[in-house]
Amino acid sequence: MNIRLYHPNSIVENTTGLLSKEHTHYIVNVMRLKRGSEINFFNTEGEWKSEIIFLDKDRVEVKYLEKIKQASCLSKIELAICLVKKSPMESIFQKAAELGVGKIIPIVSERTEVKELNYDRANKIVIEATEQSNQLAPAKITEVMKLRDFLKNLDGTSKILFADVNSKYILNAEDLKDSKSLCILIGPEGDFSPAERESILKNPAVKPFTLSKNILRSDTAVISAISLVNFINNNH
Repeated sequence: MNIRLYHPNSIVENTTGLLSKEHTHYIVNVMRLKRGSEINFFNTEGEWKSEIIFLDKDRVEVKYLEKIKQASCLSKIELAICLVKKSPMESIFQKAAELGVGKIIPIVSERTEVKELNYDRANKIVIEATEQSNQLAPAKITEVMKLRDFLKNLDGTSKILFADVNSKYILNAEDLKDSKSLCILIGPEGDFSPAERESILKNPAVKPFTLSKNILRSDTAVISAISLVNFINNNH
């Protein structure tokens, strides 16, 4: 079994390092690894094969043997998602990370019932999804912001792909060209208010598109939208 763990700090080949308390607990008590076991550590700079050279119940030391994967380009796909209840929100973080989103922007709109986010929990979910999906860079989670501030802060280098329940437009490769980032915008359960929709649609950076003839839950819409954008990007 290939165990991958996220290591946020720089790694130097042929050096040793002590693992964090969390990683030590995982290796000793969850995976029950032994001295000599191999683990891969990764971050935005690449991935390294490593070996456990000392192991005790509260101390694990590893040697970083060799770099096996070089740094890759960061994803240009972002997700702006209106907050929903805990369980579907956790699923959204997990699936967005698995599908390779580079940034997640939690949004509060008029019809958003949830106003706050447990950042520690959200980041843990994203990192675990990154470990399991063989990627190098966990998605960055920004601070929660109001929809009007999100729209106001757009700088013209990003294209906003608005998953609009009222749109019949089918997204295509031309829509994804020549943008620094592609930000998928998903509304709350119950959709945006009429005033919010007007604000969104009048912004020149916004491209509304259809996901389905059906009304989708937020977590389903996230998976569908990211998968669609990935499919178009990978086939053109």
